[in-house]
Order: sequence, then structure tokens, then C-alpha cells
Amino acid sequence: MISLIIPPGEQIAKMQKKLIDEGGKASNIKSRVNRQSVEAAITSTRERLKLYSKTPTNGLVIYCGTVFSEDGRSEKKYTIDFEPFKPINRSLYYCGERFDVEPLKELLEDDKKFGFIVVDGNGALFATLQGSSKSILQVIKVDLPKKHGRGGQSALRFARLREEKRHNYLRKVAEIAVQCFITNDRANVAGLVLAGSADFKTRLSQSGIFDPRLAEKIVKIVDVSYGFENGFNQAITLSEDTLGNVKYVQEKKLITKFFEEINLDSPKIVFGVEDTMKMFEMSAVELIIVWENLEYIRVTLKNPEAEESATVIYLRKDALPTDAKTYKDSKTGTEYEVIEVAPLNEWLIDNFRKFGAKLQFVSDKSQEGFQFAKGFGGCGGFLRYSVSTVSYTHLRAHETSLHLVCRLLLEKKKKKKKK
Repeated sequence: MISLIIPPGEQIAKMQKKLIDEGGKASNIKSRVNRQSVEAAITSTRERLKLYSKTPTNGLVIYCGTVFSEDGRSEKKYTIDFEPFKPINRSLYYCGERFDVEPLKELLEDDKKFGFIVVDGNGALFATLQGSSKSILQVIKVDLPKKHGRGGQSALRFARLREEKRHNYLRKVAEIAVQCFITNDRANVAGLVLAGSADFKTRLSQSGIFDPRLAEKIVKIVDVSYGFENGFNQAITLSEDTLGNVKYVQEKKLITKFFEEINLDSPKIVFGVEDTMKMFEMSAVELIIVWENLEYIRVTLKNPEAEESATVIYLRKDALPTDAKTYKDSKTGTEYEVIEVAPLNEWLIDNFRKFGAKLQFVSDKSQEGFQFAKGFGGCGGFLRYSVSTVSYTHLRAHETSLHLVCRLLLEKKKKKKKK
């Protein structure tokens, strides 16, 4: 069964190429029945994909495969394609004995959408936050006259002109707010956060020019030190108590807690793909955190000359040839037979419950998420009990420039706390 998910903006041609590559891999399947089934499903998926010249606004989902009846006596081939009811920000290709519907279940979760207006003397930003997805709807810039003591007898006139321009600016902000957050005469957001570094936000909320349908949706007014996108990010942080159930905020809290444990050099924390998976398969991990776009594969190997049990290694997707039937260890020179190759994320979805762990996928859309994905290997976890695995010493032994930046940031925080 083939499960294919294409997020908005991704090129159809790119996914067609991936299907061609997967078709080449399928030709190496030893079982004739399985090989023919997979090849047929990939071919049907490619034909259905040809009906689309570009990815729909909310993305595209295709399921293709043969489904057996409950009694197992009959079978029927299905090819289903549709555009989700809201944007799906996850790319997926999965070939297995079932359809992967987890991304669709996530769409059905009650992710309320919150609107943000960041307004100050330099301009305004209009944005939304839903789940782990941030969207900037519109940005305007303005050049307002500043206060000054010049003018003599004309000082009052200058003050009046200045106040008039500020009023016109707020009127424009209120009009754009209606365009962004009102649909079919109703607010399209569950709540509205006003942010800014001056008194514009307060004046906007209290003025008669602000639409009453939006005024009743205001859940918080916050002071921020910046404008535009930096102010938007700060407003999200300052509104965490109000946005507690939003996935983006939950991700930030989880990763921040993860970083704090590392900062304390806690023995109940693990990071890096190899160390985390070693602890995971020992059932020592209570919660495993994985970057949703982690490009690692789990490879099961067997030494044909020995009777030892299978060996599992973790490689980046580009480290193993697509048609590989054997794998040669560059260090020992031993040649292994490849038994199974599976994307690590998909293997975790299928198996995390068997090891008594909880699984949490995170994005790299927040600053914390980006640090976790690029600086800590995109994989880590909280342990049930203390295990001697990794510490700063391990990190320094294997660190890249991105690891170094993250370590220095954590050590800087640690020194501040000691002071």
C-alpha cells in the first residue's frame, strides 16, 4: 500500500522523480508477489499524480493499494486522491502493509487559529498562528512625524497634523485587520493578540474605528521590544499562557525543557540519533523527541558468515545506495547482507509503543526547534532512569559548527544562572 502526501508549494515533478526511484528499489524485492504488488501500486500512483499540473492550495494526499475484505476471500484495488480541508505541512512517502493516516489525524485535531497584530511607529504586521504553522498575512510600513519643539506659533498646527497622521495610520491598520481576520461577516480566528512597543496597540483596541467583531476576540495585549516579525515571535512567547494548547507553543515548551536538562548536565537526557536509539531499544526512553523531517534510515544487517543476531545501524538517507543488497563496514571491512531498510521516522511510528515510550514529533519553525534539529541531530529523549550515555564530553567529541553554537549558548545561560 502506498501513502503519498505532498505539502503545499512542493513541485509535482519532484515527487514523480521520487516515485521513479522507489520503483527502481521495488525491482529488488525478492518475493515475486510482493514485488509485483508494489510496482503496480507505484505505477497507479504515478498515473494519478499526472492528473495534477501543480500541488493544490492545501497540499495533496494519494492512497493506492489492494485492500482485502474482512473474511480475506476477496480483494479490491483502491486509488484515492484528494486535497485536505486545511494545509498539511508534512511530506510523506510510505510503502507498507497499511495506509499511513497519522498526518490526517493531526489535521482533525482542534488546532485553534489565533490572529496577531504587531503595530508600532514604524509599521504593522498581521499574522496567524495555528498548530505549528505561522503565517504572515500582510506587512505595512509607515513614516510618521516625530514630536519636536519647533514651530513657534505653528506648534499647535504641527501637533494637530501629527495626531491626524497617527489617526489615519490606525484607521488603515483597522481596515487591514478586517480584511485579514473577517470572513463572511465573522471572525476567522479564535482569539486576537495585539502587540507593540508604543501606545498604538492600546489606542487601537479602545478606538471606535476597530471592528467590534474583532474587539471581542482580543485575548491579550502585550508589550514587545521589536516590530514586525521579531515582535511577532516575542508576542507568541509572551502569550504562552493564553495559547497553551497551540502546538507551536507546546513544542517550544518541550524543547526548552529539554535544553534546560542539558544545561544542568542531567543524566536522564539523551540526544543524537545513535545514542537515543540505543537507549530507546533498551526501553529506557520515556519520551522520544524527533524532528519531523529527520533524514535517517534504519538498516538491519546480517553477517552471512556468522550466526550472530542481526545488527542495526542508522545512516543518513544518502549514505546507502538505492539498490544496495549488501553493506560494507568501512572500519572493519566486514560485508553484511541488508535485511531491512526503513525510514527512521516511519519505523518509530510503527514501533514506539512496543518499547513503552511516548513519541513527539517537532518542527524546526521555532528558534528552539531549529536548534534541536540542526544542533542536536534532530533526535533526543527523556530517560526513565539515569544511564551513562552522553554528556557535554560526547557532544564535544562529535560536534560540528552547529553543535558548537548550541553548546556555547547553553553554557552562556548556565553562567548567567550561577551569577
